[in-house]
Amino acid sequence: MDFLWIITLLVGAAAGLAVGWFARAARATASETDAARATAEAKALRDALDASEQRARDAAERDRIDRQEQALRAQRDSTVMQALSPVRESLQRMQQRVDEMQRERTQQFGQVSEQLRSARALDEQLRATTESLAGALRSNTTRGVWGETQLRRIVESAGLLARVDFDEQATISSDAGSGRPDMLVHLPGGTSIAVDAKAPLSSFLDAEAIPETATGEEGMRRADLMQRHVKAVRAHVDALAKKAYWAGLEASPEFVVCFIPSESVLSAALAEDPSLLEYAFGKRVALASPVNLWAVLKTVAYAWTQQEVSEEAKTLFTLGNQLYDRLGSLAGHAGDMRRAIERTVDAYNGFVGSLESRVLVTARRFPGIDASKLSSTDGANPIDTPVRRVSAPELLERDISPEAS
Repeated sequence: MDFLWIITLLVGAAAGLAVGWFARAARATASETDAARATAEAKALRDALDASEQRARDAAERDRIDRQEQALRAQRDSTVMQALSPVRESLQRMQQRVDEMQRERTQQFGQVSEQLRSARALDEQLRATTESLAGALRSNTTRGVWGETQLRRIVESAGLLARVDFDEQATISSDAGSGRPDMLVHLPGGTSIAVDAKAPLSSFLDAEAIPETATGEEGMRRADLMQRHVKAVRAHVDALAKKAYWAGLEASPEFVVCFIPSESVLSAALAEDPSLLEYAFGKRVALASPVNLWAVLKTVAYAWTQQEVSEEAKTLFTLGNQLYDRLGSLAGHAGDMRRAIERTVDAYNGFVGSLESRVLVTARRFPGIDASKLSSTDGANPIDTPVRRVSAPELLERDISPEAS
């Protein structure tokens, strides 16, 4: 704006010089017309100069107003910045926290990615192990060993002892022929139950490889495999029923336990054919899973414990009677001993009485004997303490004394 003032002053000065020059020129050389024309031009120049000055004043006023507005704006901006200072600090802290969270999130994403890679590797390892196990379980020999191992684990976890409460691979002979069940579980009273482990897994594993929600051809194939699984379980039931292990056992419940070492294998067969359980009962075969077989064997272990307690109670009762009889005999001997002691005391007291009242009196009459020496001799004292008699009723019954009789 200062530069605008300078320009305005220069324009005014130039306009004044021009007016003066034109005025002098008009007075010196021009005619009256020219003078009038010069006057008119001078007047126009003065008007132009006034207008220029007015514009300069307006520009100066606008510049002043602009400077005031700028000052007010700067003051308002300063006030606003001071008011927003806490907000700016909060935003800075928030930005720092956001940066920290971003770094933490990046670090966590890295950890999650590492865990996902580890989980993927473990999943692959588990899948390979599962496939290996499934392949192994398709072998009849492996399935048999697995079933026998599961059976032994359950029996031992129920608290039964090998070769005491159960025998493995014992031979049983009957009219139906000879056989060797996987286990004979002995019951209190001399009875036994035959248990045979069966693991029909081929069709079951193939069916489990197909989702239950499968439809169409896959669904039909899964249903067919489950029917084959039911037929395999029925075949095991029929085979055990023909062996009739109970016929070769003395006083045995007339049934055999068919142990299936997996809850899902048995439950799948029963879900597919609910009549399978009644069919097995009709064949005198009890289908057992690990859960209910453990419950049965735990009951057997408890029965053995109760029988042992009963036998120990009988032994204690017998020993108590023997001890009571022998205590009675001991009481009789004690009575004999008491009577012997009483007779000995009576004899001793008689001896003391005879010594003092008869022997010493006569001895003092011998001539030449110093009676004072005889008097200074300690005489025998009688026994006045009585022998303690037994007071227990059990001992009094055995105390046959003359007083008692």
